[in-house]
Amino acid sequence: MALKVAIQMDPIGPINIDADSTFRIALEAQARGHELFYYTPDRLSYREGRILARGWPLTLRREKGNHFTLGDEVEVDLDDWDVVWLRQDPPFDMSYITNTHLLERLAPGTMVVNDPFWVRNCPEKLLVLNFPHLTPPTLIARDLATIRSFKAEHGDIILKPLYGNGGAGVFRLDPNDRNLASLHELFTGINREPLIAQKYVPAVVKGDKRIILVDGEPVGAINRVPAEGETRSNMHVGGRPEKVGLTERDREICAAIGPTLRKKDQIFVGIDVIGDWLTEINVTSPTGIQELERFDGTNVAAMIWEVIEARREGHRASGSGS
Repeated sequence: MALKVAIQMDPIGPINIDADSTFRIALEAQARGHELFYYTPDRLSYREGRILARGWPLTLRREKGNHFTLGDEVEVDLDDWDVVWLRQDPPFDMSYITNTHLLERLAPGTMVVNDPFWVRNCPEKLLVLNFPHLTPPTLIARDLATIRSFKAEHGDIILKPLYGNGGAGVFRLDPNDRNLASLHELFTGINREPLIAQKYVPAVVKGDKRIILVDGEPVGAINRVPAEGETRSNMHVGGRPEKVGLTERDREICAAIGPTLRKKDQIFVGIDVIGDWLTEINVTSPTGIQELERFDGTNVAAMIWEVIEARREGHRASGSGS
């Protein structure tokens, strides 16, 4: 079954084709005979009841420096497409939120992955609040006195922007640190958003595990080890990916959150686990599938497309699709 697939993502030119999950997903779609269309988030629009996107037909190659070809620029009505991928990276700001509102209007005729309603209402550092028994002690607050109190209770904490990504703005404040007030001034001077603080988990020195779930089921994991002298393990900031298996605790965490992910149509999700603790549930633009494929030979992109294709086949069989 050939599908018409539109991909909303950040500019395709600068991506690392050996690491970018969107590239791998799109390449798999192309191999399966699906038609690709690419546009950037700023080219999405609403006009008189229609959700439009101005972009280009897309052809991909795994060839560094020559990884894509664009057709002629055209404006399309996304209601005519089978699948739209929401793959722009955070920050999860009002632009991102507005785009989820627009894409939500495509249902049920066009399938948006991941479901934009729940992407908007379950961003990475907030969905974990549904599972306090799985997470380290966590605080969301903007008030300095409240954050001071949390730090006084737990001593060693991680402080980061609530809607950030890629390890940007993540700080460890140990018991001897004297920078909380300065960091608070810095963050609150940038925007009006709260901050998130979590008790520091020492096991992070051994790595921050990224577990990939497809339709609520774990399919594998990679371990991201921080660079020497670094607290953050994100690969964007020098974290080293390593092969790793799933532990009994990992499977327990996945079993607890999987039904929620399926219910909310979050088909491609990456969770972060440090030691025995769940720290984030990434639904906006998760990564890690290329590293997992290299380590374990697991074609996560194919698994994702099998779920999508089955749903679209069911949609057509029901008579509600074209």
